[in-house]
Amino acid sequence: MYKRGRTWWTHIKFNGKNIQRSLGTTDKKLARAIESEIRIEIIEGNYFNKPAGEKKTVRDMMERFLKEHGPKVSINTQNAYKAYLTQLLPFFGELILTAVTQKTIAEYKVLRYGEGVKPATINRELAMLSKAFSLAVNDWAWLCENPVSKVAKENEDNERGRWLSQDEEEKLLACSPEWLKDIIIFDLNTGLRQDELLSLEWSRTDLFRKTIIIQKTKNKKPKTVPLNQKALNVLMNKSNVRSIQNDLVFFNDNGCKIDRFYLAREFNKALKKAGITDFKFHDLRHTFATCLAQKGVDLYKISKLLGHRNITMTQRYAHHCPESLKESVAILDETGYNLATIQQNNCVKVS
Repeated sequence: MYKRGRTWWTHIKFNGKNIQRSLGTTDKKLARAIESEIRIEIIEGNYFNKPAGEKKTVRDMMERFLKEHGPKVSINTQNAYKAYLTQLLPFFGELILTAVTQKTIAEYKVLRYGEGVKPATINRELAMLSKAFSLAVNDWAWLCENPVSKVAKENEDNERGRWLSQDEEEKLLACSPEWLKDIIIFDLNTGLRQDELLSLEWSRTDLFRKTIIIQKTKNKKPKTVPLNQKALNVLMNKSNVRSIQNDLVFFNDNGCKIDRFYLAREFNKALKKAGITDFKFHDLRHTFATCLAQKGVDLYKISKLLGHRNITMTQRYAHHCPESLKESVAILDETGYNLATIQQNNCVKVS
């Protein structure tokens, strides 16, 4: 028995076969107990009939996962996977697959919370791990069950209440280069998600009907977005200069799709120059929804414009809708009925 990093490993020779594997623990006593169980299974002839997962580590699984599943998802998702792995592998990487249990996953959560990570981030990291385990069970026959599927997701409370004031909006636009200003104005008036905006193509725009169609959305359903005059002006100005390489509405100096990391970097520069703090690009979408709510637009319409799966996701903007609520109760004034009228009617005797 020996150590590799923090984890104990064993190397056993039996009938000319070399068995070298992780014991999945940093505890020496536990490692010896696991090694003893392995020796008993070898002697009884049960060891070599076990699933391949008995010999595979989490690192092995994640390498195959990226190789086979990675190309099937978007570039943004692939980049997210790589970021999640920088956190998952130092903790799980050298563990054999069968050593990953609810207990080890709980320990990982404690570690990440100790590093100040939010619940949503932990859920995304474990969702990737769970997807890999599902493939290991269903497609590769490495295991019999997915241990991550048994673990409840963390409650997410990451809703942000940040939006631009009129003064902040003016400062941000004044501090932004022209290409970024177009993107900001368009997003403030359409509420598109970042990738929806950066992937928008001219074939999906209709300047005559003042609409755009977003084919690939987060909830997998296409949506038609109406354009107000400010958003329409952006498109009309952009239509004068188009990329010869593709059909994108917004593109970089090379005529290609704007990289989201570059956009974030330039957006943060503009924010810093404008003196705006605690604001992210996605908050432009919140600003769009908040402004609609403050102007009395009902939540159902806001939900449709944002492309939410259901109105529950739009409830965060409810406290911005006082004018809309006033209009709702004002309808009662127009009916001609009031309590006095009802009382009088109840007192009428029918002869």
